[in-house]
Amino acid sequence: MRVRVWLLIVLCFVIFNTSCVRKGMSAEYVFTYAENHPKDYPTTLGAFEFARLVKEKSKGRIIINVVYDGKLGDELSVIKQIKFGGIDFARASISPLSNEIPILNVLQMPYLYRDDEHMWNVLSGEVGKEIFEDFEGSGIEPLSFYTAGARSFYNSKRPMEDISDLSGLKIRVQQSELMKDMVRMLGAEPVAMEYGQVYGALQRGVIDGAENNTPSYISALHFQYAGYYTKDEHTRVPEVQICSKVTFDKLSNEDKDIIREAAVESSSYERKIWDEKERLYEDELLKKGVKINTLSENEREHFKEVLKPLYEKYCSDYMGLINKINEK
Repeated sequence: MRVRVWLLIVLCFVIFNTSCVRKGMSAEYVFTYAENHPKDYPTTLGAFEFARLVKEKSKGRIIINVVYDGKLGDELSVIKQIKFGGIDFARASISPLSNEIPILNVLQMPYLYRDDEHMWNVLSGEVGKEIFEDFEGSGIEPLSFYTAGARSFYNSKRPMEDISDLSGLKIRVQQSELMKDMVRMLGAEPVAMEYGQVYGALQRGVIDGAENNTPSYISALHFQYAGYYTKDEHTRVPEVQICSKVTFDKLSNEDKDIIREAAVESSSYERKIWDEKERLYEDELLKKGVKINTLSENEREHFKEVLKPLYEKYCSDYMGLINKINEK
């Protein structure tokens, strides 16, 4: 009897240790990464690559578990948890972050960049470093930028050929004062809500449309209830991989370097995946009967002119930085 009990204890011990190894409990650090998009979304794939690189570079000492589909909360709540160390890593849009770090408003100003190449020249250089320096004291350690493509409008009512087509539409925006003002100035009614609520709001007619990139539009199934997509590309809002300062300060300088290197490398990977997915998604949308049109260059200039006052309201202290961007 005693032998059986002893064998049972030994067996339980072996099973427990095996389970610990599988879960990464033998690692020096096991961290959590919050991502609100689905498993196959470009930024989520970038997060998985980041976690893989960190594990490889640290020789298994640092494990990062990516929790996707918004299971750890919406972006605003994740950012709050990041600040006090409840969550270790995340990928976040700069729109909600800009409420606390005003310099980020610069990067999401409408029609700031000539194209995608221009944006990455800006973010990869001195301007990007200057932006990251302004995170000091926020409780957040910025690691690298991720692409989120160009944001455009889509709705359930009509194709958008000019500004008047937005008049009276209820358009969902991120929880950002700048985005609310932008939509208001274009004649629509901004409705701020969490990303996860948009599908249901479109379905019930609470909102008429939203503005986002193509991968988000298709992966969140918004096209099912808002079948008009206009490529006006009003903003290119980059996203940021971030780390809790509480977590970051626990690490040695060597481990901090590993985290930063992995973040930058995963950024290149995420951009490549994004470009591939974006082309595939647009073809798929056309097959599903979505009406896609591109805003004319003249009308884009009209939009840009109408939205000029936003620069004065939100970026009056940063016009020198905006001039640097324009000169790139």
